[in-house]
Parts: sequence; C-alpha cells; structure tokens
Amino acid sequence: MIRVTDDIILQDWELSESFTRSSGPGGQNVNKVSTAVELRFEAARSPALTGAVKARLKRIAGRKWTSDGALLIRVEDTRSQARNREIAEGRLAEMIRMALVAPKRRIKTKPTLGSKRRRMDAKTKRGQVKSLRGRVQED
Repeated sequence: MIRVTDDIILQDWELSESFTRSSGPGGQNVNKVSTAVELRFEAARSPALTGAVKARLKRIAGRKWTSDGALLIRVEDTRSQARNREIAEGRLAEMIRMALVAPKRRIKTKPTLGSKRRRMDAKTKRGQVKSLRGRVQED
C-alpha cells in the first residue's frame, strides 16, 4: 500500500514487484543477489485515479506505459533491494502527484496598439536599410 496523497492510496492488488540482478559495478555481489526492482502499477484499472489523471499520467510516463495500461518503473540505483524498492515507490508517487496537477488553460491576449505600431515602425526602418543596399545610380 502506497500513500500518494491524503485522498489517494494505492492498494496492494494494483502493485506487483519483481526482482532481477542489477547491471553495473558491484563485484561478485552483482552476480549473486537480485537487487534491481521492477515495480508494476496497474494504472488503467486503478479506482483511485480519475480518467483525466490517468491520461496525464500516461503522457508523463511515456515509454514506461505498457500497451495493457500498466506503468513499469525499474530501479537499480543502489546495491540494497529494500532501498531500490523505496526509490521505486517514491518515483511512482511523484509521477502520480505530477499527474494530479491540471495544467492551467492559456488565455489568449491581443497585442496592444503600441506594440503593433512599434512592430510596423521596425519593419519600415528595416525595409529602408535594405533598399539602400542596392546599386548606386549615377546622375
């Protein structure tokens, strides 16, 4: 059970963990102990999340989102299985917290009259500079 916020608690049936051997340095220990954690969260079937939150979570997750609607988080940062499990749970909770925040809608604004005039003046000046670059006519 993972507590994301006061309202959202992920139940044990929504989560599954598997452990594999980590890659990278670690000496002989890396060949014996399965310390890497792969946390699988069944996000599409989760009753704790609304449809909009699931859609934002899918966008945030990117390639970690599977075709059957699960979120896979793999952690092999430390040599401790328990610590890797804590890191994975923390990353999942953080992703869900990010998905809970609805993006602010953009409010369309119009350019002011002064900014339109400044833009047109700058264009006129630039055109005059370019027109003076031509060949010099002899009188």
